[in-house]
Amino acid sequence: MFGQLATTIFKFKSDNISNERKEKLKTLIDFIQRKVDKHQAVRLNFICTHNSIRSHLSQVWTQALAFHFNIHNVFCFSGGTEATAVYSQVIMSLRSAGFQITQLSEGPNPVYNVKYSFDEHPITAFSKKYDAGFNPSANFAAILTCTEADNACPFITGAEERIALPFNYPKAFDNTPQRAEKYEETSLQIAIELCYVFSKINTRNKPNNV
Repeated sequence: MFGQLATTIFKFKSDNISNERKEKLKTLIDFIQRKVDKHQAVRLNFICTHNSIRSHLSQVWTQALAFHFNIHNVFCFSGGTEATAVYSQVIMSLRSAGFQITQLSEGPNPVYNVKYSFDEHPITAFSKKYDAGFNPSANFAAILTCTEADNACPFITGAEERIALPFNYPKAFDNTPQRAEKYEETSLQIAIELCYVFSKINTRNKPNNV
């Protein structure tokens, strides 16, 4: 793992996660643990309305944290109830944390390669619908990262489990001096909570420290 990113993760503290929030996270912990115990692939599809902010942050952090905790066969995806574009501030927040990101295309919905380690396959980030062909069609958990998507998707075809896990919405601070700060806060909240999730997975493997 890239040194700066490993340092960022090392600083995460779960002390401020409320007991109520931990109960919500337990559903995700239990799903991952069942898959790990059965030596099955862990497929996680993070879904929000526009697949522009929270679902991408969740996908990227989850993939990196699975690697950090040396939990294998974790495959992360994201999608929206509609496709828009990855917000530029999301890319900036991830770069600030230590991810290395390359933009592969221009246009209204650009494609990015997001790397967390020199030798691991990059995450391909672009906006898409949750049921697009790029995403799994069966044997996955659907994690709803916003209440709007939770309400709009009462049933998700192919999902083994549906988990409502809404995160703070930083877009309300666009065009304000607090914009960068609020995106960083949302990224940090997502990262810390998902770090807590993987810290609870029982495995004989040790975390990757490099």
